[in-house]
Amino acid sequence: MKILIINGPNLNFLGIREKNIYGTKDYDGLLQMIAEKGEKEHCQIEVFQSNHEGAIIDRIQDAYFDGTQGLVINPGAYTHYSYAIHDALAGVTTMKKVEVHISDITNREEFRKISVTAPACDEQIYGKGLDGYLLAIDFLLKFEKK
Repeated sequence: MKILIINGPNLNFLGIREKNIYGTKDYDGLLQMIAEKGEKEHCQIEVFQSNHEGAIIDRIQDAYFDGTQGLVINPGAYTHYSYAIHDALAGVTTMKKVEVHISDITNREEFRKISVTAPACDEQIYGKGLDGYLLAIDFLLKFEKK
C-alpha cells in the first residue's frame, strides 16, 4: 500500500516547541518511527511537511495522480480554519484519509476543538501522542486492496 503522511505548520518543531503538550521526541524521531512502521507492514510511506497552506494543497492534489492509496494528515493550526485544505481533501475521493492530532484537541483552547478538515476525512485520531500516526496507518491498512 502507498501511504502519504502530510504534516502541517510547526510539526517540524517537534521536540522543540511546547514539550509539555507535544512531547520530547523530535521530528526526526517521528520520521524514524513512521519508517519502521512502513517496513514492518511492507508498505510504502512518504512523509511531506510544509508550513505553507498552498504547498499542502498541492501535495494533496498530487496524491490523486501518483497512486497514493491512503492519506494521513496533521494539518496543525490549519485544522481550525482552512476550508481550502478541507476542499482539497474532499476532492480526492480515491483514497481513505485520516486526520491526526498529537494532543487531545478536545481538552485544549476553544478554537482547537473545531476541525473544519475532519469532515473531509474518514477518521480522526487525537490525544494519542505520536502513536496516533501508527494508529492512522493501521486504519488505512484495513482497506488495502489485496
